[in-house]
Order: sequence, then C-alpha cells, then structure tokens
Amino acid sequence: MNPSITSGESDLMIAGLAKDARRAQKALAASSYTARQSLIEAIADKIEEAKTLILEANGKDLAQGEASGINSSLLDRLRLTPARIEAIATGARKVAALPDALGRTLIERRGENGLEFRQVTVPFGVVGMVYEARPNVTVDAAVILLASGNAALLRGSSSARESNEVLVTLMREAIRESGFDPNLVTLVPSDDRESVRALLHARGDVDLVIPRGSAELIRTVVDEAKVPTIETGAGICHIYFDKSADENKAIPILVNAKVQRPSVCNAAETLLVHRVRREDLLPKALDALRDSEVVIHADAEVAKIAAARGIDVALASDESWSTEYGTLDINVALVDDLESAIAHIDRYGTHHTEAIITEDEGEARRFVALSDSAAIMINASTRFTDGEEMGFGAEIGISNQKLHARGPMGIEAMTTTTWIVHGSGQIRS
Repeated sequence: MNPSITSGESDLMIAGLAKDARRAQKALAASSYTARQSLIEAIADKIEEAKTLILEANGKDLAQGEASGINSSLLDRLRLTPARIEAIATGARKVAALPDALGRTLIERRGENGLEFRQVTVPFGVVGMVYEARPNVTVDAAVILLASGNAALLRGSSSARESNEVLVTLMREAIRESGFDPNLVTLVPSDDRESVRALLHARGDVDLVIPRGSAELIRTVVDEAKVPTIETGAGICHIYFDKSADENKAIPILVNAKVQRPSVCNAAETLLVHRVRREDLLPKALDALRDSEVVIHADAEVAKIAAARGIDVALASDESWSTEYGTLDINVALVDDLESAIAHIDRYGTHHTEAIITEDEGEARRFVALSDSAAIMINASTRFTDGEEMGFGAEIGISNQKLHARGPMGIEAMTTTTWIVHGSGQIRS
C-alpha cells in the first residue's frame, strides 16, 4: 500500500470519480441507442488502430510480471497478442450489434381503475469493476456497461497497469470524439489497496461492484463490500463420462476443455468416469491427457490403472478436488453412477459449468435436473461457457450466484428495472 494515501483521501477520490461518472452517465442513459452503438464502434476502431501502442504497454507489464515471478496462468491472462487485441475489437463490435437492452417492457398490465403498469429495463448507473490481470476485461466491461447506459469505474490490478492505462486512454478519446463525457470510463488508481476499499464502501455513490479474478479476490470483495455486488465465480468445472459416452466425442471434448486454454475459469479441472467404462474409455482418456502433457491427480483406483499403462499420477486429496488449477493439471476419479457424479460435483464444485458426455437422453435430462450450476453442457466442451460464444459479444464476467444474473453476463444483465405507471387523474381511496 502506498503510505502517502490515507483512507480519507481515497474515500474523497472515489466519491469525486463517482460524482463525475454519475453526471456523464445521465447523459448517456438519455441518448439514443444508435449513438451508443456508434460510440462502441469508435472504441473498436481506436483499439485496432493502436495495436502497436497496446502491445508495447503490455510488453512492459509482462516483463514486470516475469521479474516478480507471477505464475504461468496469470502471465497467460495478462498477455495480449495481435490476435487477442483483434478479438477485443471484434467483441466490442458484436456488443454494438446487439438489440438495445434499455427500455424493454418485461411486464405490462392494466388495472381495474384504468391505470397502466409497465416494468421496463433501465441502467444501474455507476458500476465498479475490481479485477486481476486480463486487460481484455478493461475493454469488455467498459463496452458492455456503455451499451447498457452505465458508467464504469475500473479498478484493475497493478500487474496490468501499463496495458490498462493505454486502453482506458484510448476509450476516453473515443468517448470524447463521439460527443460524450469521457468520465463515462475511469481507471481507478491501482497503486494502493485503499482505492479498492474506498470503492467497495462507496454505497450511495457507486450502485454496483463486480469482482472478477481469483477466488480470494472475489471472496474479499463480497465480504468487504458495502455496495451491492454480483459475485462472479471460481471455475472448478467437471466433465462426467456416462456409461453410454461415445469415445469419439468424449476424448476430444476432454482434451479441448482442459488443454485449449487452461488458465481460464471454464477450463475443466476434474474428469469423472462411470465405473463400467474403467476398462475401455478411462485408459484412452488417460493416454490422451498424458499425450497432451497434462499432470494427472487421481483416486487410488485410477492411479492403479494409470500405473499399469506407465503413466505417472499424483494421488488426489480433498485439496486437489477443491482446486481451480488454471494450469495443465486435472483430477480424475471413477464413480458408480450419475448420482455419485452429482454428489462429487455438489461437494467440490463452484456451480460454474458441468458437462455430461452421454448417448442416453434420459441420463442427460437427469444430469440437467440434478445439477446446480450456471451452465450445463451435453456432449460439448466446458469452454463454451463464454459470453462471445453464447451470443453476448463479450462478457463482463460469469456469475455463479442465483440472484439477478447467472452465467455469462452481457448487456441485459447490466440493467435493472423501474415501474412506469400511466394514469388519467386516478387517486387511491
């Protein structure tokens, strides 16, 4: 923590930033959706035009991260490439192409006295983001909040300081050039922890805070916040090979879910295999994981089968089953049936994403009915729990709680509602 910044100074700073953001947000909320769409297109243009500048800044963050010894998973989340920058811009354009999330009528009815009642969607107002590494979140969160009529206070981590500063500067330039107040998007200083505390305590100035990052960060934000929060979740995701699983589907799905990008929250961390497939499908899964250089943590029975194939494994513990690795590590266990698989998931999972590989539609329906997660895959990789893949353009995070929003959160999730009542002079007796 920077000792020169006191808690009182941080409180005043956040209050001032929130006041400026509130003023800017009022004008944005009153604007047409066409104007908001054009604004987001302008941001995408800026991002694409400044690839070299962004990569230079990101290179400084990566060098600092390597020097400080951060792990490979965080380095991957921190890293930007030309393709990832292009994906950020493409995601912004996909958000701009979505239907307007504001002013949608959810409920409409007419009372016996002639009053007309409508529940319509409106912005939250000023939304704070507290997140780690991943500079793509800086843009994804901003464009989703702008599209839904909100202002953004972005508090990224110091590990991505250079990248975030360049990205926010570019967005503020696009906002100004589009005729809006640049205070719609503000980067909260990341050089001291007091700014986080002040943001979380700014009830009345900030309408909502969303944490995104490690389980420790999310838990800290939820426990500390006085501002309402939407809890994005850690991803201990499971794949269950049912007794009828087709190996031609099962093995590629397993490898994709674990290997394609292991550092993200929708990567698989545990494989559960129906016991009747211990002689055929399980060995092929172990071979595929070994060939993909995945470190296997297994129960005793799986470890014995692996040893017979010359595959080194570590015995899994309670800590193993409860770990979101974010690396090329996976847990493997045999289970007696679907109910046993669900019991394991209920004990160790985080209600993020679970997948069943099966040719039995009845078992697929039972798995869905018994699962308690934000997303459930049937014969598909867990990697599809993603805002862009699900048609949101981008996502502000993945919620595994049950209030308001669940699963990938796009522009619809960043709205609340108000009731509009039309009358013709009615009074209540």
